[in-house]
Amino acid sequence: MASSISPASIQLRCKGILFDMDGILISSMESVVRCWRRYAALRGVDVEYVLSITQGCRAIDTVKRLRPDLDPEEELNVIEGFELADCDGLTVLPGVPELLGSLPEDRWAVVTSATEKLARKRLEAAGLPLPRYFVTGDRVTNGKPHPEPFLAGAARLGFAPGDCVVFEDAPSGVRAGRDAGCTVVATTYSHSAEELGEADYRIADVTGVRVEQENEGLVLHLSAS
Repeated sequence: MASSISPASIQLRCKGILFDMDGILISSMESVVRCWRRYAALRGVDVEYVLSITQGCRAIDTVKRLRPDLDPEEELNVIEGFELADCDGLTVLPGVPELLGSLPEDRWAVVTSATEKLARKRLEAAGLPLPRYFVTGDRVTNGKPHPEPFLAGAARLGFAPGDCVVFEDAPSGVRAGRDAGCTVVATTYSHSAEELGEADYRIADVTGVRVEQENEGLVLHLSAS
Protein backbone atom coordinates (compact mmCIF):
# COMPACT_ATOMS: atom_id res chain seq x y z
CA MET A 1 0.00 0.00 0.00
CA ALA A 2 1.55 3.30 -1.03
CA SER A 3 2.04 6.03 1.54
CA SER A 4 2.25 9.77 1.12
CA ILE A 5 4.91 11.36 3.28
CA SER A 6 3.67 13.24 6.33
CA PRO A 7 5.65 16.15 7.81
CA ALA A 8 7.33 13.69 10.14
CA SER A 9 10.45 12.19 8.60
CA ILE A 10 10.47 8.56 7.46
CA GLN A 11 13.77 6.69 7.44
CA LEU A 12 14.68 4.17 4.75
CA ARG A 13 17.82 2.09 5.07
CA CYS A 14 19.46 0.92 1.88
CA LYS A 15 22.83 0.39 0.21
CA GLY A 16 22.24 2.02 -3.18
CA ILE A 17 19.95 4.46 -4.96
CA LEU A 18 18.65 4.16 -8.52
CA PHE A 19 17.43 7.41 -10.08
CA ASP A 20 15.24 7.80 -13.11
CA MET A 21 16.45 10.87 -15.04
CA ASP A 22 13.63 12.86 -16.64
CA GLY A 23 11.09 13.94 -14.03
CA ILE A 24 13.42 13.10 -11.13
CA LEU A 25 16.77 14.80 -11.79
CA ILE A 26 15.87 17.07 -14.69
CA SER A 27 12.94 18.13 -16.79
CA SER A 28 13.30 18.10 -20.55
CA MET A 29 9.56 18.12 -21.13
CA GLU A 30 9.59 21.10 -23.49
CA SER A 31 12.20 19.45 -25.71
CA VAL A 32 10.44 16.08 -25.58
CA VAL A 33 7.15 17.58 -26.71
CA ARG A 34 8.77 19.57 -29.53
CA CYS A 35 10.73 16.60 -30.80
CA TRP A 36 7.84 14.13 -30.73
CA ARG A 37 5.58 16.67 -32.42
CA ARG A 38 8.19 16.94 -35.14
CA TYR A 39 8.38 13.15 -35.44
CA ALA A 40 4.57 12.84 -35.57
CA ALA A 41 4.39 15.35 -38.42
CA LEU A 42 7.22 13.60 -40.26
CA ARG A 43 5.64 10.14 -40.01
CA GLY A 44 1.97 11.11 -40.29
CA VAL A 45 0.80 9.90 -36.89
CA ASP A 46 -1.57 11.58 -34.43
CA VAL A 47 0.47 13.88 -32.22
CA GLU A 48 -1.82 13.65 -29.18
CA TYR A 49 -1.59 9.86 -29.24
CA VAL A 50 2.18 10.10 -29.59
CA LEU A 51 2.48 12.35 -26.55
CA SER A 52 0.19 10.09 -24.52
CA ILE A 53 2.48 7.05 -24.82
CA THR A 54 6.00 8.48 -24.61
CA GLN A 55 6.26 9.12 -20.86
CA GLY A 56 8.57 6.68 -19.11
CA CYS A 57 9.12 4.48 -22.16
CA ARG A 58 12.06 3.90 -24.47
CA ALA A 59 11.88 5.78 -27.75
CA ILE A 60 12.48 2.55 -29.66
CA ASP A 61 9.41 0.97 -28.04
CA THR A 62 7.34 4.04 -28.86
CA VAL A 63 8.30 4.07 -32.55
CA LYS A 64 7.58 0.35 -32.79
CA ARG A 65 4.03 1.08 -31.65
CA LEU A 66 3.62 4.11 -33.91
CA ARG A 67 5.10 2.79 -37.13
CA PRO A 68 5.60 -0.99 -36.96
CA ASP A 69 6.12 -0.95 -40.73
CA LEU A 70 9.41 0.94 -40.40
CA ASP A 71 12.83 -0.16 -39.17
CA PRO A 72 12.86 0.62 -35.42
CA GLU A 73 16.61 1.25 -35.23
CA GLU A 74 16.43 3.76 -38.07
CA GLU A 75 13.43 5.46 -36.46
CA LEU A 76 15.29 5.61 -33.13
CA ASN A 77 18.11 7.40 -34.90
CA VAL A 78 15.61 9.93 -36.27
CA ILE A 79 14.03 10.84 -32.93
CA GLU A 80 17.35 10.69 -31.10
CA GLY A 81 18.80 13.11 -33.62
CA PHE A 82 15.94 15.53 -32.97
CA GLU A 83 16.44 15.30 -29.20
CA LEU A 84 20.23 15.60 -29.24
CA ALA A 85 19.90 18.87 -31.14
CA ASP A 86 17.30 20.34 -28.77
CA CYS A 87 18.14 21.02 -25.12
CA ASP A 88 16.24 24.32 -24.91
CA GLY A 89 14.17 24.69 -21.75
CA LEU A 90 15.96 21.92 -19.86
CA THR A 91 15.84 22.50 -16.09
CA VAL A 92 17.28 20.89 -12.97
CA LEU A 93 14.54 19.88 -10.55
CA PRO A 94 14.42 21.16 -6.96
CA GLY A 95 16.80 19.61 -4.44
CA VAL A 96 18.72 17.54 -7.00
CA PRO A 97 22.21 19.15 -6.81
CA GLU A 98 22.17 18.96 -3.01
CA LEU A 99 21.02 15.34 -2.97
CA LEU A 100 23.54 14.12 -5.54
CA GLY A 101 26.30 16.08 -3.80
CA SER A 102 25.60 14.23 -0.55
CA LEU A 103 25.94 10.76 -2.09
CA PRO A 104 29.11 8.68 -2.48
CA GLU A 105 29.61 8.22 -6.22
CA ASP A 106 29.67 4.43 -5.92
CA ARG A 107 26.23 4.32 -4.26
CA TRP A 108 24.00 5.71 -6.99
CA ALA A 109 23.16 5.10 -10.63
CA VAL A 110 20.94 6.63 -13.28
CA VAL A 111 18.44 4.19 -14.80
CA THR A 112 16.73 5.88 -17.73
CA SER A 113 14.76 5.02 -20.84
CA ALA A 114 16.86 7.51 -22.81
CA THR A 115 19.81 6.31 -24.85
CA GLU A 116 23.23 6.73 -23.27
CA LYS A 117 24.23 9.42 -25.75
CA LEU A 118 21.08 11.43 -24.99
CA ALA A 119 21.28 10.92 -21.23
CA ARG A 120 24.87 12.17 -21.14
CA LYS A 121 23.99 15.16 -23.30
CA ARG A 122 21.07 16.18 -21.08
CA LEU A 123 22.92 15.79 -17.79
CA GLU A 124 25.89 17.73 -19.12
CA ALA A 125 23.59 20.47 -20.43
CA ALA A 126 21.98 20.65 -16.99
CA GLY A 127 25.36 20.95 -15.27
CA LEU A 128 24.81 17.82 -13.18
CA PRO A 129 27.52 15.26 -12.42
CA LEU A 130 27.62 12.23 -14.67
CA PRO A 131 27.06 9.05 -12.67
CA ARG A 132 29.70 6.39 -12.46
CA TYR A 133 26.99 3.89 -13.33
CA PHE A 134 24.46 4.27 -16.15
CA VAL A 135 21.71 1.92 -17.29
CA THR A 136 20.18 3.33 -20.45
CA GLY A 137 17.44 2.28 -22.82
CA ASP A 138 19.86 1.15 -25.51
CA ARG A 139 21.75 -1.11 -23.08
CA VAL A 140 18.85 -3.35 -22.04
CA THR A 141 16.70 -5.82 -23.94
CA ASN A 142 13.47 -4.84 -22.20
CA GLY A 143 12.58 -1.30 -21.19
CA LYS A 144 10.33 -0.13 -18.35
CA PRO A 145 7.80 -1.31 -17.15
CA HIS A 146 9.86 -4.50 -17.36
CA PRO A 147 12.07 -4.85 -14.26
CA GLU A 148 15.26 -5.45 -16.28
CA PRO A 149 16.55 -1.85 -16.12
CA PHE A 150 16.42 -1.70 -12.32
CA LEU A 151 17.75 -5.23 -11.93
CA ALA A 152 20.67 -4.13 -14.10
CA GLY A 153 21.11 -0.97 -12.05
CA ALA A 154 21.30 -2.88 -8.78
CA ALA A 155 23.78 -5.29 -10.35
CA ARG A 156 25.97 -2.41 -11.55
CA LEU A 157 26.11 -1.09 -7.98
CA GLY A 158 26.84 -4.58 -6.70
CA PHE A 159 23.80 -4.80 -4.42
CA ALA A 160 20.68 -6.93 -4.23
CA PRO A 161 17.58 -5.17 -5.59
CA GLY A 162 16.03 -5.32 -2.14
CA ASP A 163 18.91 -3.20 -0.85
CA CYS A 164 18.18 -0.42 -3.36
CA VAL A 165 15.74 2.50 -3.38
CA VAL A 166 14.32 3.66 -6.70
CA PHE A 167 13.23 7.24 -7.36
CA GLU A 168 10.68 7.43 -10.20
CA ASP A 169 8.00 9.77 -11.52
CA ALA A 170 6.15 7.59 -14.05
CA PRO A 171 3.81 4.64 -13.49
CA SER A 172 5.85 2.46 -15.87
CA GLY A 173 9.00 3.12 -13.84
CA VAL A 174 7.22 2.55 -10.55
CA ARG A 175 6.02 -0.83 -11.82
CA ALA A 176 9.52 -1.70 -13.03
CA GLY A 177 11.06 -0.84 -9.66
CA ARG A 178 8.47 -2.78 -7.67
CA ASP A 179 8.75 -5.84 -9.92
CA ALA A 180 12.54 -5.70 -9.56
CA GLY A 181 12.13 -5.96 -5.79
CA CYS A 182 13.30 -2.45 -4.91
CA THR A 183 11.69 0.04 -2.56
CA VAL A 184 10.12 2.73 -4.75
CA VAL A 185 9.75 6.41 -3.93
CA ALA A 186 7.65 8.27 -6.49
CA THR A 187 7.52 12.01 -7.02
CA THR A 188 4.34 13.67 -8.22
CA TYR A 189 6.14 15.85 -10.76
CA SER A 190 4.50 14.41 -13.87
CA HIS A 191 1.70 12.17 -12.57
CA SER A 192 -0.90 12.31 -9.84
CA ALA A 193 -0.57 10.46 -6.57
CA GLU A 194 -3.40 8.17 -7.66
CA GLU A 195 -1.51 7.17 -10.82
CA LEU A 196 1.53 6.33 -8.70
CA GLY A 197 -0.35 4.09 -6.30
CA GLU A 198 2.08 1.17 -6.68
CA ALA A 199 4.93 3.18 -5.16
CA ASP A 200 5.90 2.51 -1.56
CA TYR A 201 6.12 6.24 -0.83
CA ARG A 202 5.11 9.39 -2.66
CA ILE A 203 6.63 12.85 -2.31
CA ALA A 204 6.43 16.11 -4.25
CA ASP A 205 10.13 16.21 -5.17
CA VAL A 206 13.52 15.36 -3.64
CA THR A 207 13.86 18.65 -1.74
CA GLY A 208 12.97 16.94 1.52
CA VAL A 209 15.33 13.98 1.04
CA ARG A 210 18.45 13.84 3.21
CA VAL A 211 21.12 11.12 3.23
CA GLU A 212 23.36 9.89 6.02
CA GLN A 213 26.00 7.20 5.84
CA GLU A 214 25.63 4.51 8.47
CA ASN A 215 28.15 1.70 8.74
CA GLU A 216 28.04 -0.01 5.33
CA GLY A 217 24.79 1.54 4.22
CA LEU A 218 22.76 4.70 3.74
CA VAL A 219 19.87 6.17 5.66
CA LEU A 220 17.40 8.20 3.62
CA HIS A 221 15.26 10.71 5.47
CA LEU A 222 12.07 11.46 3.55
CA SER A 223 9.90 14.35 4.57
CA ALA A 224 7.24 16.55 3.06
CA SER A 225 8.65 18.88 0.39
